Amino acid sequence: MNPNLPFKPVILLMIDTLMPNPLEVAVQTGHAPALQFLMEKGIYISNMVSSFPTMSVTIDSSLLTGTYPDKHHIPGLNWFDVSNNEIINYGTGFRETFRLGADRFISNMLYRLNNNDLSGDVTTIYEDLAQKGIPSASINAFVYRGNTPQRLHFPRMLSSLTHGDREWTTAATPIFSLGSLSKLRPWGFVPQIFVGNYKFSARELRHLIRKNELPGFTLCTFQDLDLRVHFKGPMDIKGIAQMDREVQKILNLYPSWEEALIRNVWLVMGDNGHAPMGSRYNDFIIDLRKIFKKFRIARLQRSVCEKDQLVLCVNQRMAYIYVLDKNLPLSVIIERLKHDHRIDIIAWKNGSYIYVESGMREGLLHYGPGGEYTDEYNQLWSIKGNPELMDLRLTNDKRVTYGDYPDALARVYGALHSHPGRFIVVNAKPGCEFKAQSTPFHLGGSAHGSLHKQESLVPLVIAGTAVTPNYPRIVDLKEFVLRLILQQFMD
Repeated sequence: MNPNLPFKPVILLMIDTLMPNPLEVAVQTGHAPALQFLMEKGIYISNMVSSFPTMSVTIDSSLLTGTYPDKHHIPGLNWFDVSNNEIINYGTGFRETFRLGADRFISNMLYRLNNNDLSGDVTTIYEDLAQKGIPSASINAFVYRGNTPQRLHFPRMLSSLTHGDREWTTAATPIFSLGSLSKLRPWGFVPQIFVGNYKFSARELRHLIRKNELPGFTLCTFQDLDLRVHFKGPMDIKGIAQMDREVQKILNLYPSWEEALIRNVWLVMGDNGHAPMGSRYNDFIIDLRKIFKKFRIARLQRSVCEKDQLVLCVNQRMAYIYVLDKNLPLSVIIERLKHDHRIDIIAWKNGSYIYVESGMREGLLHYGPGGEYTDEYNQLWSIKGNPELMDLRLTNDKRVTYGDYPDALARVYGALHSHPGRFIVVNAKPGCEFKAQSTPFHLGGSAHGSLHKQESLVPLVIAGTAVTPNYPRIVDLKEFVLRLILQQFMD
């Protein structure tokens, strides 16, 4: 505990792609003793609902701002900025990044995401705590916006990709770590080109604990499990065991693991799940270029031009399809999508309403906020048409419960209102993945991005407090964290 703080600091360990089933198997088979300890001594929630699309930057933005993309305006890892006529990519794969330009990717991911794209109409946990005079820390997270100017120092080998700049000033947390760009331990070794891996993250957190410098709230991200799961599949227990060994080292800094719970509140969670992928290209990869081969599709290696009719922005198992040609009706594009039975949800907005069709099911659904139906999260909706398109269960007393697509109404609404433009959202059925020009795909492995519960339900472990979130959703964690800290602060 930091002796300068009048309350228990909150530490959130975000393990990218930690999922309930493999976590439970790892614990039951003795591969994750630290996580087992926290689960047994605390509260375990196995069905936290993620954001949509289930991509890290969107999820982290929802966690930190307590809003969906309609408010925080981070639509996904890959989207089209209609105001600047530019495809924005925060890093979806080497080939796609190379075609768009590595310098643009670095600028987008490390600077633009936090300083331009993340809406100024919402505040982050870090900014809200700063208003109360409470410091915070961000360790190895790409969404980090605070109100403290921090320097990003670029290694010499990266300066050629940043127009020769060796450093940028960004708005971050008072305590800020991001690989070799900003280190808490000046002598610390960064084991990857410029962003640290899970061992680097753990070392940075241990440094704060040893120095008694933990702030009120620390978000520490372990990113490497995601890459393993993409290729080894969702039940990769070895990856969880690797993460657990780092958590053990953190807890071992205290006189006992029980003492760690007395001194701090510990939160451990995943950000998204993964869906197992099929192994046959023609059956499981939905190539949007083939579906729209008769249309002029913007190419990555050149600027979007006036003659382009469509822009395709794939986020693994979901995609945004932008219709630039004002003379091309959305209905023409929707009909082509409906002919592919691997697409389970096709959604677009018209006025204040969201419309949904499917390549798998017949009928039309349209809905909007406000109305006579109340869902599991006390949100009000007007709903008409076929509820099976989004696996909704409507009761006679006007209640809505969700099946395969948790919190689907709010999450699809959020994606379709996340940024300006005339576009369609598509969601692939389990086992399938979208592809466009140079898009990476994961045959025989696993992928995420979609609305389906396979990728949408993640675990949360709470230890060191009996307080829980109001609802099991990542979008409700901001209020939960602030309540944890500010209630103690007031007491």
